[in-house]
Amino acid sequence: MSGHSKFANIKHKKEKNDAAKGKIFTIIGREIAIAVKEGGPDPANNSKLRDVIAKAKSNNMPNDTIERGIKKAAGDTTNVNYEQVTYEGYGPSGTAIIVKALTDNKNRTAANVRNAFTKGYGSIGTQGCVSYMFDEKGQIIVAKEDCEMDADDLMMTALDAGADDFVEEEDSYEILTTPDAFSTVREALEKENIPMANAEVTMLPQTYVALSEETDLNNIQKILDLLDEDDDVQEVFHNWEES
Repeated sequence: MSGHSKFANIKHKKEKNDAAKGKIFTIIGREIAIAVKEGGPDPANNSKLRDVIAKAKSNNMPNDTIERGIKKAAGDTTNVNYEQVTYEGYGPSGTAIIVKALTDNKNRTAANVRNAFTKGYGSIGTQGCVSYMFDEKGQIIVAKEDCEMDADDLMMTALDAGADDFVEEEDSYEILTTPDAFSTVREALEKENIPMANAEVTMLPQTYVALSEETDLNNIQKILDLLDEDDDVQEVFHNWEES
């Protein structure tokens, strides 16, 4: 996605309104609950929980909210009934869209996701229909304005910890890892007090699709907006090359 600033995109996402911020906190709260259920409430012994806490902090979630979420989940593991579900489909002009959700009602979530695709003149496909166009990677973005470490030193720190790739962009550094190495690399950077604008395991498109027709642009925006409004939807990945 050359020519586009990943850091600027992330910054833009994080400067959303309070309602959107509330949704992010809800999503992270569910992720905390699942992580605690699967690996216990102690972050020292639960790498998944450590990753979710790092994600919470990068989204400016207050520490007391994080701790409250962990305590609540620890005392309520039998009632944590969220399931992770994934939907794949197509937007305008064959754009590929993957939707990941955490839900306590799969029928409701499936209907809402299908409705979002239908209203944007897209279509839900079968499992695997578009995921082969994406690579699952750990992605860490470090903003240059926040980082005092020299680029070469940062690169060596990341690669020594197990990162696969290091890319310097105009305003940021992008560090890519395998999903398995993500926690180790993130923690190595954390130990060096390197501020991370974003750190998560994500789905990166192998190629991007540019849309020029106004109808297509309106339709894909409609799909993404409706998915964004759905409290069950955790993450949306697509290969639309946003300008």
